[in-house]
Amino acid sequence: MRAIVAESPDQLSWQDVPDVSAGPGEVLIKVAAAGVNRADLLQAAGKYPPPPGASEIIGMEVSGVVAETGAGVTDWSAGQQVCALLAGGGYAEYVAVPAGQVLPIPARVDLVDAAGLPEVACTVWSNLVMTAHLGKGQLLLVHGGASGIGSHAIQVARALGVRVAVTAGSAEKLEFCRELGAEITINYRDEDFVERLRQNGGADVILDIMGAAYLDRNIDALATDGQLVIIGMQGGIKGELNIAKLLGKRARVIGTTLRARPVTGPNSKTEIVQAVIGSVWPLIAEGRVRPIIGARLPIQRAGEAHQQLTSSKVTGKVVLTV
Repeated sequence: MRAIVAESPDQLSWQDVPDVSAGPGEVLIKVAAAGVNRADLLQAAGKYPPPPGASEIIGMEVSGVVAETGAGVTDWSAGQQVCALLAGGGYAEYVAVPAGQVLPIPARVDLVDAAGLPEVACTVWSNLVMTAHLGKGQLLLVHGGASGIGSHAIQVARALGVRVAVTAGSAEKLEFCRELGAEITINYRDEDFVERLRQNGGADVILDIMGAAYLDRNIDALATDGQLVIIGMQGGIKGELNIAKLLGKRARVIGTTLRARPVTGPNSKTEIVQAVIGSVWPLIAEGRVRPIIGARLPIQRAGEAHQQLTSSKVTGKVVLTV
């Protein structure tokens, strides 16, 4: 088969690689499209290796058609259209994935566009609902509201009856977030998100991709009993935490990751996938949530796709078609 091989961060080439097959408990997918994530850029740069035992090939989500099933798999069969959450291996013609991480294509969604759903849906639902227990009437702050994660989080939160505030870096992106349902929109280049959140009573939950750079200000922006959920480190890995502020607000700081979770068991990928199928897929079928695809490129242009993500000019997800 062929797959993208990262010879360097700027040298992503479509090459022959060893074939893969479905092992016990696995599903082999003939890939139609692969979603692009910032973690892919880090892996291409040698800064985010895959978990032990995972494919060295980049790519954490795909859509496609089941080609074969391994021993013990009963929920899926050859010919079904699916999408899947991966630990790696997505930028390829075929990928083998544990059966518990495979999802049906949601109603109303094109096969290619479905490649941009598994990672954002599982990240948003696991963090906002399964971890932070976000609920109706609360206020959510999403940093990077026009991103793949952000655009999905806005829609899911609004479907749950949650008020949404976002940060973004341009008037166009803020307007895009308003169209998705964001109530409070903040240009982080020239506005203070802390002050805007304080004017609205503080955020009950903050979904943060920045990490260290925003740590202190995020605590300031929280409401009493608020929760800061950190899922990214674009602003660095080391920051100073004012414990007095944290105690004064009875606040929680939570750090989570999806890729390194176990396949099965409590808080596993399989558990999250099943929750997404049961709770998010119906919202998509009803038209209340939709995939936001900002760009579609042939997989041979993976390097260009990575550059688009780095530039932060794209809104929503970038997908690679095979």
